[in-house]
This record gives sequence, C-alpha cells and structure tokens, in this order.
Amino acid sequence: MKPGNTSITLIGPGGSGKSTVGALIAERLGIAFVDLDVLFVSRTGDISTYINRFGYHAYAQKNIETYRSLSGEGCGSRVATLSSGFMTYPHDAHPEYASLRRDVEHSPTTFVLIPSLDRERCIAETVQRQLARPFARDPAREEAVIRERFPIYVALAAPKIETMRPPSAVVDELLLSIRRAQPTSGGGQTISIS
Repeated sequence: MKPGNTSITLIGPGGSGKSTVGALIAERLGIAFVDLDVLFVSRTGDISTYINRFGYHAYAQKNIETYRSLSGEGCGSRVATLSSGFMTYPHDAHPEYASLRRDVEHSPTTFVLIPSLDRERCIAETVQRQLARPFARDPAREEAVIRERFPIYVALAAPKIETMRPPSAVVDELLLSIRRAQPTSGGGQTISIS
C-alpha cells in the first residue's frame, strides 16, 4: 500500500459479523469497504461452484491471488473483510501465503471478530448464524468447521473482538482499538476517527 493509507482488516469465522461490522466502520470513517468473498464472486463466480469444480486447494490459491490484487489496485484507505478460512489455509496454498498471512496477523489494524472467546458458546452461535444463511452447510459440517478453526482464530496475534452484542458496540470498540494502534507521530498509517 502507498504511504498514508491504512488498511483495516477483519478476520474470523463465518457468521462472526465481519461484513456487517466492516461496512459500518467503512461508512463511519468515509473509506472504501472490500469484502473478499464478494470480490472473489465478482471475478470468478460462485464460491461453492468453484470449490466443487476445482477443489478447495485451488479455491484457496485463487482467493489468495484475489487478496494480493488488492494491494495493486491503489484502493487507498479501506476496510477489508477476509474469507472465513483465509487464515486457516494449508501452508502450501500459495508461494506467498506464509508471508501474507504473517503480515495480516501482525498488522496493528487487523482484528479477529469472533462471536465469543468461550469455545462452546462460539461454536453454538456460529452454527446458528451460519444455518440462517442461504449457502449454509448441514449443521454437523458447520460445527466441525468451527471446532477445527476456533483454536486457530484464538491463537492469532491480532486482537480479538467478541461480536455477540449490537454491531454498533462492536464498531465502537474497534474504532477505539484502531485509534490506540495509530502511530503518535510521523507514521504513514493515519485515519481521522471521530
């Protein structure tokens, strides 16, 4: 990214509120909002169809390429939400995945959105939220996915924000965290937060 631009990145399980909260933060800050899943669909087509046709590994590779393209587009300041599995891909998903993942995880403006840090509560809430979506897997598969990914999300270095509360409260907490993460002088990453 160009100096003077800030990328706020939201990661976490499906149904954690990344898209809802990301759009609200972007609107409040007056910056662009990019949902990686929506961008993938606009460029490649339906995610489930892609996975069924080419396999999950090919999807992960293509999704990483989609993410990489963001930095080349000169989007300026933005809020980006990553796909629920982005931080859980196999290390061989893409030659640059390890470094991209590390950069995302350690950015001062990356946050893990998660329904709850209590494992069982998170699993129950995630399954409930996912089943309300039109593209949901069966309940057992949804539970298996969040059980597998939960320890990965909570082990990430990025700050965790619990989302089992009104989206406006989540946005307020995120904006306070972003303000705290801003350099105090001379840095290139600044956003006016009111």
